[in-house]
Amino acid sequence: MKTRVLLLEDELTLSETIIEYLEEQGYEVSSVYDGSEAQDLIYEKKFDLFLFDVNVPNINGFELLKSLREEGNFTPAIFITSLNSMESLEKGFESGCDDYIRKPFALKELLLRIQTIIKREFSKSRETLIDIDANITFNSVTNELKKDGKVVQLNFKEQKLLKFFLQNSDELLTHERIYDNIWDYDEQYSDNSLRTYIKNLRKVLGKEKIVSLKKFGYRFNSK
Repeated sequence: MKTRVLLLEDELTLSETIIEYLEEQGYEVSSVYDGSEAQDLIYEKKFDLFLFDVNVPNINGFELLKSLREEGNFTPAIFITSLNSMESLEKGFESGCDDYIRKPFALKELLLRIQTIIKREFSKSRETLIDIDANITFNSVTNELKKDGKVVQLNFKEQKLLKFFLQNSDELLTHERIYDNIWDYDEQYSDNSLRTYIKNLRKVLGKEKIVSLKKFGYRFNSK
C-alpha cells in the first residue's frame, strides 16, 4: 500500500514539481492550495503524512496543524516554508510539526526527511499497537482505533478516555480520577458527558469491556 501524502502548497510550479517527484518515488499525493481545502480533505480521507506550506490562503499552515493536533489528529507533518527566523521555527514546532524544511531545497533532501519520519512512525506503530480484542486494535501514538480493519472515528475526549482505560486496565477508576486526567483544569465536566463518552466507546468495544461500578466509577476489563 502506498504512503498517502497531503501537500498544501499554493505555489503551483513548486507543487507540481513535488507531486511529480514523490509519485515517481512511489508515493500517493493529494494536493490543495489553501488551508480550508486541506482541512476539508483531511476530514474525508486518511493520510500518512502532511506537507504544509505556512503562508497559504484562508488558514495558514501553523493554525491548521495546531487545530488538527487539538482535535487529536497526530499525523506526522513537515512544514515547507520560506520563513527563516527563529521565531517562525519555534512557532512551527509549537504547533506540532515533526520537521521543518526551508525553501529553496533539494527534492532529495525532502525525500530523505519524509523517509525518516515514515520509518520512525512505522516503528512506533508496531511497538504501540494494543490488541483490545481479536478484531479491535488501538494505536497509542496516533490514537487510532480500528475494528475489523476499519478506522473508528472518536472525538478527542473519547481518545483520551480510551487511552486512560488501557493504561489502567482492570483497575477501579473513580469519577474524580477520570475527570482529573481527561478534562483540563479550566474545563467544565459532568457525569452526563462522561456517560455519553462511555456509551460511545461501549458501542465499539462491547458493554462488557467497560463496567460501571455504581457510585464509585468504572473498570476496563482487559479480558
